[in-house]
Amino acid sequence: MKKGGSKGGMKGGVGQLIWKLSVAMYLIANGILGLNKRGDFKNIFDFVFKGTFSDMVVMIVSVIALVAGILVLFEMFRVKFSFLDELLFVVAIIWFVYIIIEIIYWLRNGLGNDLWGIVQNLAAHLMVLGSLLIASKRFGG
Repeated sequence: MKKGGSKGGMKGGVGQLIWKLSVAMYLIANGILGLNKRGDFKNIFDFVFKGTFSDMVVMIVSVIALVAGILVLFEMFRVKFSFLDELLFVVAIIWFVYIIIEIIYWLRNGLGNDLWGIVQNLAAHLMVLGSLLIASKRFGG
């Protein structure tokens, strides 16, 4: 067995397995929550848009995330999908735009007394963005 490999049908080590599983679970959970008008996608798009347009965008992005999460699970077992990278990249772009909007919001409205809470929130969003970019294989996956 080569260094970093595994004996089973999945490519990579335990760390990569856990990382891919977490990306898949995150996308699936947010897809399902978004379809129920809840979760991160609802928060993101309500932050930018209001009303029916926001709900429509949340539904579209939620379906994309749900499908991407399911496909990531399949790829863990070496089932390949040619369009998965593009799907994950679309979600990553949405996440990047949200981070920029959130930073602008924080700068315009002040950081208040919760600087470390904001740093923690930003770090979590950057971890999600980094995971999506790595998973998309366009930026080092």
